[in-house]
Amino acid sequence: MKKIGLLPRIIIAIVLGLLIGQFLPLGGVRIFATFNSIFSQFLNFLIPLIIVGLVTPAIGDVGSKAGKMLLATVAIAYIDTTLAGLLAYGTGSVFFPSMVAAAQNNAVIEQSSTVDPYFSVTIPAMFDVMTALIFSFVLGLCIAYSDKMPTLRAAAQEFREVIVKTITKVIIPLLPLYIFGIFLMMAVTGEAYHIILVFSQIIIVIFILHIVILLYEFFIAGALTKKNPFRLLLNMLPAYATALGTSSSAATIPVTLQQTMKNGVSEDVAGFTVPLCATVHMSGSAMKITACALTICLLQGLPHDFATFMNFICMLGIVMVASPGVPGGAIMASLGLLASILAFSPEQQALMIALYIAMDSFGTACNVTGDGAISLIINRFYGEKNKVTAS
Repeated sequence: MKKIGLLPRIIIAIVLGLLIGQFLPLGGVRIFATFNSIFSQFLNFLIPLIIVGLVTPAIGDVGSKAGKMLLATVAIAYIDTTLAGLLAYGTGSVFFPSMVAAAQNNAVIEQSSTVDPYFSVTIPAMFDVMTALIFSFVLGLCIAYSDKMPTLRAAAQEFREVIVKTITKVIIPLLPLYIFGIFLMMAVTGEAYHIILVFSQIIIVIFILHIVILLYEFFIAGALTKKNPFRLLLNMLPAYATALGTSSSAATIPVTLQQTMKNGVSEDVAGFTVPLCATVHMSGSAMKITACALTICLLQGLPHDFATFMNFICMLGIVMVASPGVPGGAIMASLGLLASILAFSPEQQALMIALYIAMDSFGTACNVTGDGAISLIINRFYGEKNKVTAS
């Protein structure tokens, strides 16, 4: 029997949580509340370790390929990722408050007490998120620019494997049960209808935004290369379709590479920029995470001023370097920022995970298709001047 994918399991968990929450006795609900309480503590314990385990080797690997082409590619990718997040915040600031207000007027929320677990376990983190992030930068940069630390590089890679194994073998399998518990309790308290009503509208906005991002990326690339942007974008559609099916930037690299060269990018440049952008270019993911985070801030009355979100978006573009190749990597890497900058509770983080995974393929498709635009820009300035010497 074919294994059910993560997205179908998440959808099943949400539906079952909403349905069973209508009639399950309080005692049964408290069982799942107990599991969620313990799981959220474990997740909070892991968040700093996830940052260290994923960000450190990612910075070490990227930084080891020194050169002007690397710096230009990373800079363009980061700027585009940040712009996509700001686009989501700007659009959301205009349209989301009215959507949330309309949903609040239509929804009837029972102001019942929080469902308490039977017992709770406290698992304090070894260090906080910002400490983990700075430590990862220092360690990663030392690994990147020193040839005399093979043991440290190997240790960072092995610790990454520990974190990836923990995510894939523990977090991901238990995630549907955790999300089931979240939506079960939202159904009991009457919040579920409110959340679903809001995000059914937000998803449409997110889909439109990811089309807008692709259009401006290829219009810029087309203007610089003096090529038809629509033709360039049309040539990248196979990569877009592959990413929709695989939800993986890494798995889509062969198709992205092929279509990028079809757009006239030299083999040397494409062979360098496409794998690199699969690691550092996350415009679709940043847009999606920012839009969902802003919506939850509006729903829950959390601070959502420009300065706070500017800080969040700028940091998001950095931590997501660690996300490729890890299931739900972008949202997992951003959990620490959601907690430390936006003050998201474990329940709000779980809701973000569910929403992100539900739209994961569209964000990935936006990321990899945009990689083709960045490759065109890099080829314009470096394609005829240099051969890639990244090693």
